[in-house]
Amino acid sequence: MKVDIANGLVLFGGTGDLAKRKLVPAIYNLLIDDLLPHNFFVVAVGRREKTTEEFVNELKEAIEEFSRNKLEEEKWNRIAKCIYYYKLDFTKGEGYKELDNNLKMIEDTHSTMGNRIFYLAVSPEAFGTIVENLEKFGLTNNEKGYKRVVIEKPFGKDLESAKRLNNQISKVFNEDSIYRIDHYLGKEMLQNIMVIRFANAAFEPIWNSQHIDHVQITSSETLGVDGRGGYYEKAGALKDMVQNHMLQFLSLIAMEPPEKIDTESIRDEKVKVLKSLGIYNKDEVYKNVVRGQYDTSEDNKTIAYRDEARTDSNSNTETYVALKININNERWMGVPFYIRTGKRMKKKGVQAVIQFKAKYKSNYYELSQGFNSNQLIISIQPKEGINFRFNAKKPGEGNDIIPVNMDFCQNCMIGYNSQEAYERLLLDVMKGDKTLFTRWDEVENSWRFIDSVNNAWKDKNTDFPNYDANTFGPKAADELLQRDDREWMNDY
Repeated sequence: MKVDIANGLVLFGGTGDLAKRKLVPAIYNLLIDDLLPHNFFVVAVGRREKTTEEFVNELKEAIEEFSRNKLEEEKWNRIAKCIYYYKLDFTKGEGYKELDNNLKMIEDTHSTMGNRIFYLAVSPEAFGTIVENLEKFGLTNNEKGYKRVVIEKPFGKDLESAKRLNNQISKVFNEDSIYRIDHYLGKEMLQNIMVIRFANAAFEPIWNSQHIDHVQITSSETLGVDGRGGYYEKAGALKDMVQNHMLQFLSLIAMEPPEKIDTESIRDEKVKVLKSLGIYNKDEVYKNVVRGQYDTSEDNKTIAYRDEARTDSNSNTETYVALKININNERWMGVPFYIRTGKRMKKKGVQAVIQFKAKYKSNYYELSQGFNSNQLIISIQPKEGINFRFNAKKPGEGNDIIPVNMDFCQNCMIGYNSQEAYERLLLDVMKGDKTLFTRWDEVENSWRFIDSVNNAWKDKNTDFPNYDANTFGPKAADELLQRDDREWMNDY
């Protein structure tokens, strides 16, 4: 749906990779799809010395490389007239007042009525400083138009730092104006999970511990840290992936039906799931959580994590995590959720496997061969779709049973070219729709769970590296499921 409200986007970190690879192509694609408001502009704020003309030419090259739609000169010329560059060291106060004066002139030119979205695509350490300066120098004054702030992950590095950051930001923006972005939630199939569950009578009545044996959630990458060694040394897979993406994925699968299909009702149910996560003690962490770090590949063509740029040669930073998680509520009591995420894995993919119980065996089944329990597989990437595996009779004589698939592949359709995550999320910020953004109590409860793991790790070292690059991770992760007579599904 096209946004009719005028918007001005102030993009801190405008010369960074996120802006060039994702945000500016997203804006261009919204224009192509006729979803961008007519009254709109972007002011990119960066530390580098360059003119607006130089900056706009760089963005044109970025769109040619990263946009899902081909660059059309007429469309590009339209958006290029709405892009400005402003040089500012945003860690210092000097320059903010002049930025405000420039914004007011640009707002008059584009008739955006003072509506401002501040997007902080910068290092997390700068979030609080920028927000404080925005208020100090009057850029968040609400006398004319709304003021919103968009914050990239990570939101803090633990619960204590997340609380400090939230207090800083909440002094300037109210919760309704804070958009904590998790680009996973912008993915089409993740948004589809609620429809799959709540719009199909075949699934919701059996979406519980009576019928589901366990759930597996996987997010694996074939790449390494890809030049982000400095950041990754401070984060690791637990904070970089599990605290936000993976727990958000889990909460969508495990949530109760919301009372209404509105923003707060949906987020209320997600928070209930996060509050129900079983918090580990140290012994439970050592038993139920596996961490790994990749070594060189078997053919020595891929370097170890410790040999990556800007990493410690004796680093104990994990590039892989697998967890067995319990949700302590009536629906999920006794159903384990197995989560894993890692870099330099054998395959790239994001999916959830809902493994149903094999409980309805009759004499017919006992006399047959090949009975398998049912599976529902929700694939997020690279394939986007749903696969339901069930049993059918093998053609021919006898009563042999074989597994068959009902497969819906969304991005296999001819001409399919759906919105990317950042397009949907930017559009929602402009509309003021917070459904796909994380509320503070979601962040708070996810950090509480993550801290229980991280604090236990501080007291016990692991012998790294412990898995070869281009494999499915450390052996201990397989053993985590084997203890329960289960195994990871690697067919994705």
